[in-house]
Amino acid sequence: MVPEKVGNILLDYEFYPGEDLYSDGPVEDEMLEVAKNFREEEYNQVIARRKSWPLLYHFSHIRQNIVNWYPLGGKVLEIGAGCGAITGALADQAREVVCVDLSRKRSLINAWRNRDRENIRIHVGNFQDIEKTLEADYDYITLIGVFEYSEGYIGTREPYVEMLRRIAGHLAPGGKILIAIENRLGLKYWSGCTEDHVGKFFEGLEGYPSTQGVKTFSRKELEEIFQRAGAFESTFYYPYPDYKFPMTIYSDFYLPRKGELKQNVNNFDRVKLQLFDEAKVYDSIVENDLFPQFSNSYFVVLKKEED
Repeated sequence: MVPEKVGNILLDYEFYPGEDLYSDGPVEDEMLEVAKNFREEEYNQVIARRKSWPLLYHFSHIRQNIVNWYPLGGKVLEIGAGCGAITGALADQAREVVCVDLSRKRSLINAWRNRDRENIRIHVGNFQDIEKTLEADYDYITLIGVFEYSEGYIGTREPYVEMLRRIAGHLAPGGKILIAIENRLGLKYWSGCTEDHVGKFFEGLEGYPSTQGVKTFSRKELEEIFQRAGAFESTFYYPYPDYKFPMTIYSDFYLPRKGELKQNVNNFDRVKLQLFDEAKVYDSIVENDLFPQFSNSYFVVLKKEED
């Protein structure tokens, strides 16, 4: 397919397979309609009127909180950009943002909502094909809600390790990889939330006995992956209540205090059990210095140790 332009955004289809290999169905048509006909400052009104989980998830400005606190700059590669939930926030800080996504429909949604920005390019197609053409000069590479799908991106025996090795080869000197991902041992899963990706109770806590193609990790498991991938130095942050709708970002230098963790509404799209009072359990966890192990999500900054 020939490249397509939406406003200032160029969509490159050199590696597009000709059809979208995944889709959320007709709701993506609604999202494209919203992106075409409404501006960013109107999204919250649309969400409130239509009461749609996909619209909330893809268009809420709160999604951008996961990156807009972090001092980005230079050139950014956004892998798995999807409908552009954070693309605009990246573009507001960076000199240039290069997006990669497999879906043409989602890339069009991204392009329409960011059509007035002049520093975004979108490559549509399989990451494994596009990756070979990418430069090695990115200051930041983001994997926001993407790293857990590495098995689908990279068909090797250790896909999560190999994913990091490959994308690290596209970093400029001193460049960083930014990862946002759920903690499979997050407290919300113990208290009665279904696993975010497959909708099953306790699936991640039990080690994904019936799931293939997607997997999240504990902090210890992530640190082991980072070391096997090539001696990365990692800095962990803790988005609360999770990375999708973060209202506070904690760190090892400023952890939550007793009484702070009261916003425990999760899984807006599915039923949730109420097995215990999360706020009280969080207080016990905080008092015992265990919050990093039970945080619902992680935001991790990786850089090569030699840098």
